[in-house]
Amino acid sequence: MNIGIIGAGYVGLTTAAVLAELGHVVYCVDRDIGKVERLNNGIIPIYEPGLEEMVDRHRAGNRLFFRHDVEETVKQNEVIMIAVGTPSAEDGSADLVYVRSVLNDIAGALVDSKVIIMKSTVPPGTGEWAESFLLEKGVPRERFEMVSNPEFLREGTAIYDTFHPDRIVIGTHNKSAAEIVQSLYAGIEGKIIVTGRTEAELIKYGSNAFLATKLSFINELARVCDVYGADIMDVAMGIGKDNRIGERFLQAGIGYGGSCLPKDVQALMAAAASKNEPLKLLQAVTEVNDTQLEAYVRKLEKVLGGLDETKHVAIWGATFKENTDDLRYSRAVALMEELAKKSCVLTAYDPLAAPPIAGVAWKKSALEAVEGADAVIIATGWDEFKSGDWEQVASRMKGSVVLDGRNVLNRIAVEQAGLRYVGVGRL
Repeated sequence: MNIGIIGAGYVGLTTAAVLAELGHVVYCVDRDIGKVERLNNGIIPIYEPGLEEMVDRHRAGNRLFFRHDVEETVKQNEVIMIAVGTPSAEDGSADLVYVRSVLNDIAGALVDSKVIIMKSTVPPGTGEWAESFLLEKGVPRERFEMVSNPEFLREGTAIYDTFHPDRIVIGTHNKSAAEIVQSLYAGIEGKIIVTGRTEAELIKYGSNAFLATKLSFINELARVCDVYGADIMDVAMGIGKDNRIGERFLQAGIGYGGSCLPKDVQALMAAAASKNEPLKLLQAVTEVNDTQLEAYVRKLEKVLGGLDETKHVAIWGATFKENTDDLRYSRAVALMEELAKKSCVLTAYDPLAAPPIAGVAWKKSALEAVEGADAVIIATGWDEFKSGDWEQVASRMKGSVVLDGRNVLNRIAVEQAGLRYVGVGRL
């Protein structure tokens, strides 16, 4: 099948590569001419394990093309997928300015029947609005079918997730359109769930909101472990063995970040508020996440006997999670900014990113970052940090504190090197 994907960002580019891998011919479109030129020269704008090789393979095999002409792409392809960004507006709601722009382009190019798939994460009711928008632009009803097909990709494992999905959600009451979308994923084993458009949109938001809730819950419970002298690792293991709850997303840390959970929680809250239905539980989830970092800055302050210009703190990690270069809503970055307010000497290292942050000196290696430090904080769970040479770390540090902000280190190895291990909700 010939597929046009509008938007060459994280979701659009990953989806384009995977659909080409499944045998389709894919035209990925972006208005950013410079980005298109770089993609055509083999330069991938994001880091995702396995993505560059897949893109190169299908560009060479003439199954994946990059261009910037939206209208021509709409005219030439049977299926059109919208995968543009939906950033947060000032009030936390999803800003649909890019979606509206794409729909306007599509309206001027629909000369025959198309299935239009909304892959972007959008608020409930967007599919209905998009359909009305096209009709108001004079597009005959028989020329298109709007379908919601949300993505559930985790950065760092997006390609694996696409080929091994928990479910594939298709939002439409049109049987023919549902079958066309299902055929795109032929060869992938995953439960197909067909719902209405609004239900599909809420499945996406609801899933991310629930995961954020689970993370804030375990982080708040970690604070209880701190004051009672219990170990959150044992508590989380015991809770997770309950099949009604499950083990995943019970990893206590300094808070969740990234391009999805914070934004989607805020957008769902805003969507509900627009209908006079405040989501008090999600308000609390957000509050816990916002204050989790402060709790562990205070903990570090207590361990070090204060935080000021006499204290040198090293931070390992900048991206919001491992195996990505994404800095959006990164708690590691927020941590650096919070420590900078204390006037600490700050050095940092991340395998992929070095964002400019006032007061932070970026180093070329993890060991260089800890040179002379009173404490080192693990802010992102990179494998490089998990397998650190703690004898070397101890020999380079002035102090001995290791704050494991992701609870990913081998505590025994850290302590055998003569260092003081401090975790999140750990004994």
